[in-house]
Amino acid sequence: MSDPQSHAAQLRATRATHLWRIWRTVNEMLADRGYEISREEKEIPRDDFIARFQDENGEVDRRKMTLKASPTTEMMKRDTPRPSKLNPDPSTTAGTIWVEFCADRSVGIKQTRQFAHVLLESNYSNGIMITQEQPNAAALRAFDPLLDQGIEAKQFKEEDLLVNITKHELVPKHILLSDEEKKVLLDRYRLRETQLPRIQSDDPVARYLGLRKGQVVKIIRKSETAGRYASYRWVYA
Repeated sequence: MSDPQSHAAQLRATRATHLWRIWRTVNEMLADRGYEISREEKEIPRDDFIARFQDENGEVDRRKMTLKASPTTEMMKRDTPRPSKLNPDPSTTAGTIWVEFCADRSVGIKQTRQFAHVLLESNYSNGIMITQEQPNAAALRAFDPLLDQGIEAKQFKEEDLLVNITKHELVPKHILLSDEEKKVLLDRYRLRETQLPRIQSDDPVARYLGLRKGQVVKIIRKSETAGRYASYRWVYA
């Protein structure tokens, strides 16, 4: 007969490992988007993670698992629109991102509105809400008004972040082009962006990289004959 205390400890350890793996994936995802993330955060040992975020009962507390990251210089440069006659000196669209793990298993309008309020009040440019279960469409509509303020909020389920999908051998390298690189590409081939092959904004890699409608991503694949070759995709909703 199994010891109830031993069984409870095993369950706590399993839940902690689950959240530790997600935490590392989230930090890798932010780094791949261009945010300033230290190597120590991306490679934090499991025991250090538990020591930082556990509560008095030894459980990892999702309410403590918040993360704020600033864009790197390279990201700010990449995300600066091309100058135009109306805007000869454009500002970068890159800004600080806020990540929050929802402690409630069931997520409704109350939780999504609270998250949207944090983004708005603190002037974050982006936010990621990570939930245990998938909120319904009505709850996620709480994010819609943020777009009018230039704020983009996205939601991920925990189970979708257990593994970093970009590390899979069958997933090619995706690189987001700057506005200037996009123009050079289109001019070179005398194309309109809509003539490029498409990638949906809800594609798993597009979501991982935070790609937005109208952007162009370079995809580098391995080839037995050419070694490597590049193709391009236009992001559409």
